[in-house]
Amino acid sequence: MRVEKDQVVARLDDSTQQAQLSLARAQAESSRAALQEIEAELRNARLERDRLRDLAKRKLTSQASVDAADATFDQLAARLETGRENVKVAVRNVELARDSLSNMTIKAPFAGMVVSKNAQPGEMISPISAGGGFTRTGICTIIDTDSLEIEVDVNEAYIQRVKAGQSVSATLDAYSEWRIPAEVIAIIPTADRQKATVKVRIGFLERDERVLRDMGVKVAFLGADTQAYTPQEIGGVMIAGEALRSDASGDFVWLVRNDIVEKHAVQVGGQRDRPQVLIVNGLNVGDTIVRSSEAPLVEGRSIKTN
Repeated sequence: MRVEKDQVVARLDDSTQQAQLSLARAQAESSRAALQEIEAELRNARLERDRLRDLAKRKLTSQASVDAADATFDQLAARLETGRENVKVAVRNVELARDSLSNMTIKAPFAGMVVSKNAQPGEMISPISAGGGFTRTGICTIIDTDSLEIEVDVNEAYIQRVKAGQSVSATLDAYSEWRIPAEVIAIIPTADRQKATVKVRIGFLERDERVLRDMGVKVAFLGADTQAYTPQEIGGVMIAGEALRSDASGDFVWLVRNDIVEKHAVQVGGQRDRPQVLIVNGLNVGDTIVRSSEAPLVEGRSIKTN
């Protein structure tokens, strides 16, 4: 099933959270009512203090009465500040209870495809493993098909040939004839000591529904001179590694046409020291080339093929 960002995928039992939210709201209302009561007492204490101060100026009451009124006023003023802070705490508790309630509705964090349903109605859910078989740690598994990438282990002896942004030709085991253009995203800066390999991340340049998670894939790292090749050019032709020759002018093969041998320049994709080498430009399917010869070859001379 495909889901969009913030789409509801599950609802958990929220009866406890509903009760906690109701309790927090009641406590908040109680704190506000208590604050209003303190404010009323403080207004009355202010009037009483002012009245006694006026009487004291006219020598109609004792100084002790004035001091007691001042103390009562200061006490209520302190209680008022405490009441205001209690209201803030109660409001925060309401927000926490509301957030806890919202967590009972599970939404998709991003748009993607649900590939597995990990919990059934009636089962318990926990964000951490409870160590038992009756508690699930997830509702479902969602993958973002647009972010699928390839991870390969490259022998550390060849890692210097791999660069970020380098073109790659990827072939899925399920579709051996389909070559997918890709490029190196990053080289993970750590090596596996036991396998003597370095992990490389590769991103697809084309998206297709046939590319699925955990599929087997083979990759060929193309040379720096193949960066601008189109997907059709990247397809190329596979030849025997021993048929590839090199000289000062570059890579070439001996091409046979009408029993006449010709020196033909080619462009190589990937590594050269393999039994099979990818020729990305210079050869067509069906061309005849020399794999090995008993004597040195000279361009333009006729040869006999076995």
